[in-house]
Amino acid sequence: MAVPAVEIQKDDQYVLNHCTRFLARDSDDARHDFGQYEPGDPRARVCEAWRYPVIDTYFDGTSVQASYPFNAVTFIYDDRGAAATPQEVAVVGTFTELHEPVALHRVSFLGEPSGVWSVTVRVPKGQVHTYKLRVDGAWVIDPLNPQVVELDNGRSWSRFFTEGCQIPVTLNRRERELLGRLASHLLPFRLPENSRFIRGVYESLDRAARERQFPLAYRLDEEVGVVNYIDKVLARAERHHLDDYRSCLELIDELLRARYPGREPSMLPRDAIADLYREMATDRVAGWDAARYGSPRFFLLLLRRHAMTGAFVHPRHGGNSGTAGWAYLQDRYPFAWQTAIEAPLGESTDYRG
Repeated sequence: MAVPAVEIQKDDQYVLNHCTRFLARDSDDARHDFGQYEPGDPRARVCEAWRYPVIDTYFDGTSVQASYPFNAVTFIYDDRGAAATPQEVAVVGTFTELHEPVALHRVSFLGEPSGVWSVTVRVPKGQVHTYKLRVDGAWVIDPLNPQVVELDNGRSWSRFFTEGCQIPVTLNRRERELLGRLASHLLPFRLPENSRFIRGVYESLDRAARERQFPLAYRLDEEVGVVNYIDKVLARAERHHLDDYRSCLELIDELLRARYPGREPSMLPRDAIADLYREMATDRVAGWDAARYGSPRFFLLLLRRHAMTGAFVHPRHGGNSGTAGWAYLQDRYPFAWQTAIEAPLGESTDYRG
């Protein structure tokens, strides 16, 4: 059930710090399009448009424990490309009551309007939401945010998700299952003794610890959330690689089904995946349709980079579930991560993610 929005006061300097680097360009060239946008999409002119809305740490100024389950989400509207300066900008979305728009405020620089409007609201971690902007009474999707989804009624809305989200947003079930099988072979946890260690980390967490570390979202798997991390990074920072994943996962699924008739690719033994990886590393895979995707080796390197990053990333990014990846490193090397990470996940009371 949606609740009234809790607005957080952020000064103009905070907003401009999150905007200037990415929006302060006059060039109309689509220099930030790496294949993720349709021709003519204005987001191609925005540096790292995936950063919007801004998902940031929330702190109420008093309690780390009470603040940790939330993010501060800042919606940004840049009116410099508008035909006329708007008089009113607001946002509505599933993070609050839909019939109660939340007004954006003008952001000033040196006492003059900057062209930027913003509002910051408190949103729980682990959630996915859709929203729209209302500009002088006209409803529009966010002209900055590349995440756009079509709802069941055929209408398009902007989307965002908060930290630690375990809800799939990019890949379908079959893609995730196959990806989990592929990723597990790239990680050190696949060895029997390491797999037992990871399971031990998970099993040592009681319910209270799970809820404290991952409010409303928790997942156990030997890939330590790598699939979830990839699903999320393909929605934002690495959206330009989404087509790589969709094309190659489809090719690999077809190829493995042809090699092992009647068997589900996500359930194949490790030797089958190892054989495939050896071929991909040479860029010569029997049965690979190069007309659909030219280099299997490129995808293997891409997947390896994402898998290793996801296994040891900060859990707010969707991987390293239960900090199992860090526990694995700490078991083998002098790696006291708890002293550097925010409470209650770690022990630091100064750093807040």
